[in-house]
Amino acid sequence: MMEENKLSYPIAPSDGMGAIPENDKTTFRVWAPNADKVSVTGDFNDWNPNDLPLEPEENGYWAATTTKAKKGDQYKYHIENGDISVYKNDPYAFEVTNSDGNSIIRDLNFDWEEDNFQLPPWNSLVIYELHVGTFNRKNPDAVGTFQDVIEKLDYLKSLGINCIELLPVAEFAGGISWGYNPAHPFAIEQDYGGPEGLFQLIKTAHQKGIGVIMDVVYNHLGPSDVDLWQFDGWQENDKGGIYFYNDHRSDTPWGDTRPDYGRPEVRQYFRDNALMWIEKYHCDGLRMDATSYIRYEGGGLGFDTEILEGIIMMRDINAEIRHKYPNTITIAEDLKADNIITAPTENGGIGYGTQWDMKFVHPVREVLTALNDDERDLQKIVDAIVYKYNDDVFNRVIYTESHDEVANGKARVPEEIQPGDAESSFAKKRSILGLVLVMTSPGIPMIFQGQEFLEDGYFKDTEELNWDKLNRLEGIDQLSADLIKLRTGETPGAEGLKGQHTEIIHFNQENKILAYKRTMDGAQPALIILNFGNNDFEDYGIGIEADKNWKIKFNSTWKGYDKDFSELPVEDIQKVHEESDQKEWTGKVNIPAYGALIYAL
Repeated sequence: MMEENKLSYPIAPSDGMGAIPENDKTTFRVWAPNADKVSVTGDFNDWNPNDLPLEPEENGYWAATTTKAKKGDQYKYHIENGDISVYKNDPYAFEVTNSDGNSIIRDLNFDWEEDNFQLPPWNSLVIYELHVGTFNRKNPDAVGTFQDVIEKLDYLKSLGINCIELLPVAEFAGGISWGYNPAHPFAIEQDYGGPEGLFQLIKTAHQKGIGVIMDVVYNHLGPSDVDLWQFDGWQENDKGGIYFYNDHRSDTPWGDTRPDYGRPEVRQYFRDNALMWIEKYHCDGLRMDATSYIRYEGGGLGFDTEILEGIIMMRDINAEIRHKYPNTITIAEDLKADNIITAPTENGGIGYGTQWDMKFVHPVREVLTALNDDERDLQKIVDAIVYKYNDDVFNRVIYTESHDEVANGKARVPEEIQPGDAESSFAKKRSILGLVLVMTSPGIPMIFQGQEFLEDGYFKDTEELNWDKLNRLEGIDQLSADLIKLRTGETPGAEGLKGQHTEIIHFNQENKILAYKRTMDGAQPALIILNFGNNDFEDYGIGIEADKNWKIKFNSTWKGYDKDFSELPVEDIQKVHEESDQKEWTGKVNIPAYGALIYAL
């Protein structure tokens, strides 16, 4: 039996990394291949670097077990390498006091109460991207918290949202950030509520039928408050040491901190992190940031150098997740329109479930924000609608607003349409056209916080979402809810929106009228008619099948949504026996200016 307060050796690396509390003892394991000595210091031993030495294992690992340390204790590793002596936080710490503070011993064995939630089928998802720090900031003197998000879950449920995507919540420097500067990848931002707060958010979301996707950053770290920097005292070229490339490959747009994917231990580190979100926090998906900077030195711009080891890491992570957790979605923000991203690993692909699609967002925003109707090129809209990867329309996430698209000099769509007058009739109607395109085009639709009530302010991590606008534009919020519920199937009748098939049935560049049909085998089809011009049309003719009786399901310009909207009545499509669009029968329909209509059978 181990004597009180003594260490026992050795422990196999397969037992895990970091600080592992079990019963009345804690096991510590850390990778420090260049260290001469490693010890554990903490408030349990008065931070004495000579009290609890770790024993070297194979391949640069150090480990030991002690009865001194227990859950809740703060600690750091003391590492000696020649004349270098440093205190370092645990790379695998599940919690830290703050980004520049100490590691905390804890486990992630939460009480999930039989959490059996499964993400809806990917063709039924509507993703709501949100930033915890600004989404619902209840305390004006502090950032928003996980609890503040919980308080809005019923609102999101009433909106029809079945999945939220959180901007990164791994501990970052300070308390105000987008989250794309991770300092401690395994720890949860304390200002948001720490590990317990994230657990409560995901548990509550699942109880309400809402999935949670976590945004993770594996293309760089920091660049500030990064204890992984020169972790065990070794480095080359004054670079980052064992966790980072120590040559030109270290350079990224966000700092000199690209991880060294060529080291198996580093690839394992990010693999372990990916599985933590799924296994410990029950996340339903991962969105991986800027994957092009994992696979290319310069992000894939021009004649760029490929990073094969980064591709291997992503491929292996995706393959393991798909094998173990087939309902978990992995999303790449690659923005290179490359089929390899979502091609299966067994076919030589990288194996993501889906990817953010630049072939949709950029042309759609361009057409919506064009100053004059004559400048609106409907062919760009058609190309955006029908684009797909690997012959699967759900290999892409489609959107007109994301955290990137509404910041850094780029405004929300209503503000882009009419700067300084984002609540004008034109701005509202054309913004809604974009929203309808997102919800009715083939792909997985995503909206950004506040888009449902046409938030027009730039996204800033220092400013709360303007919920006052929801009160002013409550009807627009209801419009968004009606549209989203059609897309998810919560409102029945338009199940074709979940299908793989899209047919462009009417294209009129002069009148700016576009119509397309979405179908799914064995389900009711949906017919979408869009007017990209500022002219009303009465009894407009569109070719339809003789045996189809299309009923109106959604009218974006209904005055019940907004008093500024159209007086033109919109009814079910009336059939006449005359040829249109190479079809024997013509459907007659009223189409309001900048209107979007959805019909079902």
